[in-house]
Amino acid sequence: MPDLNPKILVVDDQSAIALTLAAIFKSEGYETAVAYSGEEAIQVARCYEPDFILSDVTMDGMSGIEAVIRILGFQPRCKVLFFSGHATCQDLLAEARARGFDFEILAKPVAPTELLERIAQVLPRPEGCNARRNFA
Repeated sequence: MPDLNPKILVVDDQSAIALTLAAIFKSEGYETAVAYSGEEAIQVARCYEPDFILSDVTMDGMSGIEAVIRILGFQPRCKVLFFSGHATCQDLLAEARARGFDFEILAKPVAPTELLERIAQVLPRPEGCNARRNFA
């Protein structure tokens, strides 16, 4: 029987952040994949078909917002949450709103418990995962 747990794609150009978040989500029972750029996120999303994308906004090359807008073109039911350590991302957010997308951006650093709570609001709980863990 195939694994039906929700799939999360973590996108961040800082590999340590992307891998750490993916490991936390995996420990909660979610399937996870990582991408380290907007361009790579699009390629991964085509094959992986994520249910949820957690993406940094400001990355070299394509922004996380532009990548997600492109992904939503072929994966329209995917839920999205952004995080950023840069105040300059407000211009990108305003640009996305002008194109009809209303995204939420959390300021880095974000506590893993907050991310898990946000994900739990929009995704079903992974099968076989009843216990809550505490991440500090």
